[in-house]
Amino acid sequence: MEKSNNYSDEALQEFKKIIEEKIAKAQKDLELIRSAYMNDGNNGTDDTSPTFKAFEEGSETMSKEANTQLAIRQEKFIRDLKNALIRIENKTYGVCRVTGKLISPERLKLVPHATLSIEAKNMQR
Repeated sequence: MEKSNNYSDEALQEFKKIIEEKIAKAQKDLELIRSAYMNDGNNGTDDTSPTFKAFEEGSETMSKEANTQLAIRQEKFIRDLKNALIRIENKTYGVCRVTGKLISPERLKLVPHATLSIEAKNMQR
């Protein structure tokens, strides 16, 4: 399998399953982040409490900013995983975009959206 320039259909289906599971989990995580950001779970008492608590408001703002950044990262992760599914359909999945060699299956199981082999990543440093 390592000698060819593409993974077998069976291997691609295994990777596809891993990626689809990661997408489902990532989408659930994104919904939790969005829910925290939107304060969907509050009891509707925000407008009745005193708003002069500057420290609490500052902390809440920082928390919303952090959640926004987490949501952006999660959306990018989901997009990268979906792009990996496209590469599976095109049978180009697992091919390093720098060296043209196959990315190791171990790396792809850990980072299924990887487009660079370890060798190529090391060349970037």
